[in-house]
Amino acid sequence: MSQWQIWIDRGGTFTDLVARRPDGSLVTHKLLSENPERYVDAAVQGIRDLLGLEPGAPIPPGTVHDVKMGTTVATNALLERKGDRTLLAITSGFADALRIGYQNRPKLFALDIQLPELLHEAVAEIPERISAHGQVVRPLDEAVTRERLTAAYNDGIESVAIVLMHGYRHHQHEQRVADIARDIGFRQISVSHTTIPLMKLVSRGDTTVVDAYLSPILRRYVDQVDTELVGGEAHDGPKLMFMQSNGGLVDAHLFHGKDAILSGPAGGVVGMARTATEAGFDQVIGFDMGGTSTDVSHYNGEYERSQETMVAGIRLRAPMMNIHTVAAGGGSILHFDGTRYRVGPDSAGANPGPASYGRGGPLTVTDANVMLGKLQPHHFPAVFGPDGTTPLDADVVGRRFSELAVEIGEATGTVAPAPEEVAEGFLRIAVENMANAIKKISVERGYDVSGYTLNTFGGAGGQHACLVADSLGMNRVLLHPFAGVLSAYGMGLAEIRSIRERQVELALDEDTGRAAFELALAELATDVTDDLTAQDVPRDQVSLIQRVHLRYAGSDTALAIEPAAEVSTMVERFEGVHQQRFGYIAPGRDLVVEGVSVEGVGGGEEQDDDSAWSAPIADTDAAPVDVISIHTGGEMQQAPVFRRNELGTGQPVLGPAVITEQIGTIVVEPGWQAEVTERGDCVLSRVVARPPREAVGTDADPVMLEVFNNLFMSIAEQMGATLANTAYSVNIKERYDFSCAI
Repeated sequence: MSQWQIWIDRGGTFTDLVARRPDGSLVTHKLLSENPERYVDAAVQGIRDLLGLEPGAPIPPGTVHDVKMGTTVATNALLERKGDRTLLAITSGFADALRIGYQNRPKLFALDIQLPELLHEAVAEIPERISAHGQVVRPLDEAVTRERLTAAYNDGIESVAIVLMHGYRHHQHEQRVADIARDIGFRQISVSHTTIPLMKLVSRGDTTVVDAYLSPILRRYVDQVDTELVGGEAHDGPKLMFMQSNGGLVDAHLFHGKDAILSGPAGGVVGMARTATEAGFDQVIGFDMGGTSTDVSHYNGEYERSQETMVAGIRLRAPMMNIHTVAAGGGSILHFDGTRYRVGPDSAGANPGPASYGRGGPLTVTDANVMLGKLQPHHFPAVFGPDGTTPLDADVVGRRFSELAVEIGEATGTVAPAPEEVAEGFLRIAVENMANAIKKISVERGYDVSGYTLNTFGGAGGQHACLVADSLGMNRVLLHPFAGVLSAYGMGLAEIRSIRERQVELALDEDTGRAAFELALAELATDVTDDLTAQDVPRDQVSLIQRVHLRYAGSDTALAIEPAAEVSTMVERFEGVHQQRFGYIAPGRDLVVEGVSVEGVGGGEEQDDDSAWSAPIADTDAAPVDVISIHTGGEMQQAPVFRRNELGTGQPVLGPAVITEQIGTIVVEPGWQAEVTERGDCVLSRVVARPPREAVGTDADPVMLEVFNNLFMSIAEQMGATLANTAYSVNIKERYDFSCAI
């Protein structure tokens, strides 16, 4: 191709770009997401930088073929409550339904209960009522509806979410309210039966409100980027596409608020899955560790999605990548409360940053690695300090950990531990926190991760990958050459996707239920095919993934299975998944087809990433550039330092060792071996059996107190998740009116 292809992850702090030049080679670029003195938008400025253009210069027509982007614009607007003023139009008598919600209390023992702030500013009660079976109980009063919508519009509200009771069963009332809103002049109209045509008023309502609240912001951002790419000239600009929360690309002008919450992280999951598959690994845990948090995900041949997700106190019911986030990153602050160590959840951020940044920040996980020698100032870019030109400050870190060690000794009445012991204790807790997060998306769902590969990416992942793998009993770690910008790289590997769902709610039998879901699948297949062909995907290149969502009658947890010709086969598939997920089945209990879904996939380009990295083919092994002392496994050890771009293909690097590169540091722990493959991947393997676990003893240990506290809490949370997912009682499955204890 004679044009550039550019893939972008616009994050909260940095914007990462990966681009394919016209000659097929790949190049990366990173810049601050916000720098108003230099540019209006980081994504467009990054494109200018790659093309060698001055800030503000127009992009020459025909230079760029396509731009694929993930963005946190919608996520940040939701977290900061900076969306558009929104009206909720809901059936009379249900004005407070979304405020009441499910009455669950996520923080069960909190004395000061903080309710999440509602997204909608006002409510218009619509005089109408539909029964649960879709019959009209009370006709729509159009005159009153128009009057109430007009009052909100005259007050300056231009975005409306229309959510009527059982509107997914009977569309006419919602559609008529939408027509009236359009006549009045509302600029954004989100209707629940098109946004999410499924049962459950609360989650359907929240999702529709999110769509109405965020879509105008997204539309303005899309228009801004589109205008800059075209340069204001009367010509066609590059094809602009955005990553959705479900892991698929969509045309920029079809990008909606409800599908944008995980736009950036979803690119990371796509990149994680595709790079692992290309490297020959099909069972993978994604481990994305950044400065503030760590995102983990599971891949076993197909993307895993959550149908219901809680984000910023709002219940979202839309297909989203199943990503679990834990507040443990390189900037997580280290605390000692007089009894035990704690890591996070607060973060030092980029300013002031960790203590080693030289701006008076607190001790963090990054500082623990500096204290242990795993991060060496002279092997790290000198971009710190007030003027941004000084290296990491190891002296400040050593002094602060020494002071903390004395404090710990005085508080516990014991001899003050060595500063290195303190740092390693905090690091152990951080590792356990991240390992527990991985258990939530794997062990908690019935997967044994011992045979999986840990695909590590993000700025801080390589420093902790071996330790996290050891904690989980995993024996292999993968680090792609673009691990530091893998979310952006994932945008280029992604395909265009459209997912359609429909409620069925019929018993699984050979007659009525089967005919209903087969008809629904056929109609949805036509819809998603039309969605993709409208985005220039040839009809014969659209592939379909069909799923039937089954559950036990009376329960609330539906499991997605592949449809089959025989009902008995579908029952077997359901029971197999249920046994794996929950550890039991109920033979003979009636099954209900809750709904069906069809996913259309197409338009992806095969990426030959051999040009991503060119590992030298050396006749002799690369020599270490340095030998340093690191504290690991409770003792000081000598560790050689290698540069990744100097390692020959197949050259083994036995731990302990440190491998440095431009976008990160890889710590090879004792018992592990690193090797760069022909594709440029760095694969870490366990080559020495793990030492047997030793008894902890009876003395109070601040580190082990926190480790066991987190482990016991993780067990209790797993108990609660299983109880809620298998419960028949509304009090249990929706209100979470239970406690779990060990």
